[in-house]
Amino acid sequence: MAELQAGSRTGSAALPDLVARTSNLAGRRALFAVLVIATIMAVMWLSAVALSADGLGALDIVLLSLLLITLPWTVIGFWNAAIGFLILRFARNPVATVTPAAARIRGDEPITASVALMACIRNEDPVRVMRNLAPMLDGLAPVGAHFHLYALSDTSDPAVAAAEERCFADLAEKWRGRIAVTYRRRESNTGFKAGNIRDFCLRWGPAHDFAVTLDADSFIPASAILRMVRIMQATPEIGILQGLVVGMPSTSAFARIFQFGMRLAMWSYTTGSAWWQGDCGPHWGHNSVLRLKPFTAHCHIPPLPEGGPLGGHILSHDQIEAVLMRRAGYEVRVLPEEHLGWEENPPTLLEFIRRDIRWCQGNMQYWRFLMLPGLKFVSRYQLAFAILMFLGSPAWMALLVLGTFGVITAERPSAFIAPDAGLAVLILVLVMWFAPKIATVIDALTRRKARYRYGGGPMFLVNVAVETIFFLMLSPIMWFAHTAFLAKLVFGVGVGWGGQARDDHAVPLRSAIARLWPQTALGWACLAALAWGAPVAIPCTLLIAGGLAFAVPLCVVTANQAVGRALLRAGIGRLPEETMPSPIDALGLPALEMMGREAGRRRKERSPGGTNSQTLGY
Repeated sequence: MAELQAGSRTGSAALPDLVARTSNLAGRRALFAVLVIATIMAVMWLSAVALSADGLGALDIVLLSLLLITLPWTVIGFWNAAIGFLILRFARNPVATVTPAAARIRGDEPITASVALMACIRNEDPVRVMRNLAPMLDGLAPVGAHFHLYALSDTSDPAVAAAEERCFADLAEKWRGRIAVTYRRRESNTGFKAGNIRDFCLRWGPAHDFAVTLDADSFIPASAILRMVRIMQATPEIGILQGLVVGMPSTSAFARIFQFGMRLAMWSYTTGSAWWQGDCGPHWGHNSVLRLKPFTAHCHIPPLPEGGPLGGHILSHDQIEAVLMRRAGYEVRVLPEEHLGWEENPPTLLEFIRRDIRWCQGNMQYWRFLMLPGLKFVSRYQLAFAILMFLGSPAWMALLVLGTFGVITAERPSAFIAPDAGLAVLILVLVMWFAPKIATVIDALTRRKARYRYGGGPMFLVNVAVETIFFLMLSPIMWFAHTAFLAKLVFGVGVGWGGQARDDHAVPLRSAIARLWPQTALGWACLAALAWGAPVAIPCTLLIAGGLAFAVPLCVVTANQAVGRALLRAGIGRLPEETMPSPIDALGLPALEMMGREAGRRRKERSPGGTNSQTLGY
C-alpha cells in the first residue's frame, strides 16, 4: 500500500474522494449482503415447510443441506441481475455508476503510455490468430509508436510452431516502422498461461506501462483498447481493468444458442456485481489491461506444493492475479460495456465440457489461497464463490437422486413434499436462476431499438424459448460432468492444459455415447423410477433429469454442421452483430458472411425485376 500512496496518488485532494467512494461502497456491500442472506433464509424456510409435510426426517435435513450449497450462486445471481437491470434502465450513466473512472475521460486524450499487446497462443491455427489481430493493428496504426505486439507462444507442435514463425515474421515485416512485433516461443509451457505471462513480464515488462491481454480466440477492437488505456492513464489507482466479453457470431448450432444465452445474461449480471464489488472486481485473463509494474511485483503465482492434481502450477490464474493486485493496494475494475471484446466459444458439447473441466480443476486449487494473509474480504468471497460454482454441481446431482428416492419411497408424493410450498420453492428458484436473462428480455422487449438488434420482437421471443430449453438441458449435463471429475480428483486424476478445437466439427454418435452414457443412464433411471413409483413428479424432475436423459442427441444434433447452417438462416441464436454493423465485421466471420449472402438473396426475392428494395421497406 505504501508503494501505491507514494507513486499512484498525487496530492491530498484524492483522499476525500477515495474515502467517500469507499464509504459508499461499504454501504452497497452491506445492503447486498443483507439482501442475499435474507433471500437465502426465506427460501430455506419455505423449503423446510415444503419438506415437513410429514415431519422433517434425516433425508429432509440432507436435502435442505444440499439445497443450501446450491443457493448462493442462484441468489447472488438474482440480486446481481436485479441491481444491474435497475442501473442499466434508470441510471443516467450506468457505466460511470459502477466504474467511476469511465467518466474521467472524454475519449480524445493523447496516448502517452507504452502498451504491450500480449497474444498468448498454444497450438492454435496461425491464420485464425492473424485474422483477430489484423483489424486491431489497423485501428492502432495512428498511435502505433506507443504499442508493441508480443506473440507469446507455448506451442508444442513443430508444424504449428513453424507456421507461427512464418506468419509473425511476415507480420513484423508488414508493420515495420509503425508497430513493433516480437515473436517468442517457449520450448515448454511451464506454469501454463500464467508462466507464459510471467516470462514476458520479466523479459519485457519494464519497457512498458500497460499490457493488453489477448487470447487466441479473443478479439479486441482498437477503439476498445484506446478507451481502456485512456482510463488507465487517467486513473493510476487501477491495477487491472477488465472489459466485458461477449461471444462471436458462430455457424455452430451449439455455440449459437449458448452465446445468445450468454449475451442475455452477462450485461445485467456484470453491471450488478460491479456495483457492489467495486474495486475488488473480476479478472477473466483476457480482454483486459494490466498495469505492469505492480502486476510484475505483486501478481506472481508460485507453484503450489506438489501432491495430487491440485498441486503444482495453477490452471486458473486470472482471479488469483486479481486478488493479489487488490491486496497490493490497487483497484481491479470491470468496464461493463458491449463492443469492448469478443471471444469464440466451443463449437460442441464435448469441447465445452473439456474446457469446463480444466476450469473446474483450476478453481479447486483456489482453496489454498482462501486464507492468504492480507486479502480483502470481497477477494476471499470471490475465491470461495469460484470454488462453490463447481461444488454446487454434486449437490444438484445428489438432490436429483435423493429427491427421486424420497418421492418413490414415500406413502404418497404429498407426504414427502407439500405441493403448494414445493411449487412455490420451484418457481422461486427458477425465477432466480433465470433472472440475469429475464432482465435483458424485459429490457429488450420494452425498447424498440433493442428488439431490432435481436431481429425483432417475435424472433427474439422464439430465441428466448429455444435458449431456455437448451439451458435447462445443458445445465444438468454439466453438473454431472463436474461431479464425475471432482470424484476423479479425489483419487488424484487431473487434466493438463491442452489445445482447444475451435472449428465446427461433427460429433459421431458413437463418440457421444462413449462420453455421455453415464448422464444418459442416470437421467433415464430417475425417470423410470418415478414412472413406477410416482408419475405425478415426472414433470418437475424433467427439469434436471430431462437434460441428462437426452444428452447424446443434444450433443450430436448441436454439432451437426447442417443444423448450424439451418439455425443461422432461420435466425435462431441471432446476435446484435448479425443485425447491425459492429467492429467484428472486419474479421470476415463465416457466420456474418452467410448472413450477408442470405440477406442478399432475400433482397433479390423481394425486388423482382430490379425493383429498389427500399421501396419494399426492406
